[in-house]
Amino acid sequence: MTAGHDPTGGEGPPEEEQTRPVVRDRRRIDPETGKVRQPVEGEETTEGSPGEAGTEDGSLAAAKAEVAELSDQLARRTADVHNLQQEYNRYVRRAKAEVQSHRTEGRIEVIDALLGVLDEIELARQHGDLTGPVGAIAEKVESTLAQRFDVQRYGVEGEEFDPELHDALMSTPDPQATVSTIAQVMQPGYRMGEKVLRAARVAVNSPE
Repeated sequence: MTAGHDPTGGEGPPEEEQTRPVVRDRRRIDPETGKVRQPVEGEETTEGSPGEAGTEDGSLAAAKAEVAELSDQLARRTADVHNLQQEYNRYVRRAKAEVQSHRTEGRIEVIDALLGVLDEIELARQHGDLTGPVGAIAEKVESTLAQRFDVQRYGVEGEEFDPELHDALMSTPDPQATVSTIAQVMQPGYRMGEKVLRAARVAVNSPE
């Protein structure tokens, strides 16, 4: 063998060098420069491949669509709750108004049934018969109705006639009268607050 003769015939490196594994750095970020590496043409990349990018974009779009749908559902449920609350508030107001109306109607019915008793008390007072224990009881009844239920007797001779409050059973022309006035109270009227329970029945002096 001649010194310096290449047993491989000078065709490439030794066999152990040909079988040595080739290690390629596929990291997207260059550890030395910190910059993003540009993919080498012909190399396969494991990060940011078109397939994975498309999958990520599709997942993001699906997540956004789901968030939008959930937001829409929340808005609808919030509107439903608001409408339900408004309807409930209206129901409560109607219920309270109806209760108050029924209560007032019940009071009116009771007081209307007592008007005859109140008429008798007033007649007894006019004749001087409202004395003793009976008089005390009668006055107690009147004061209770006045304080608890605002029941008032009205109709006085000489006051101006009001067709909203008085029922004129007879009218007498008076040349000196400038307005119609009550000449005689035949039956007093009663009202509870602003509500007339019974109009006063009167005789009226009216201008000619």
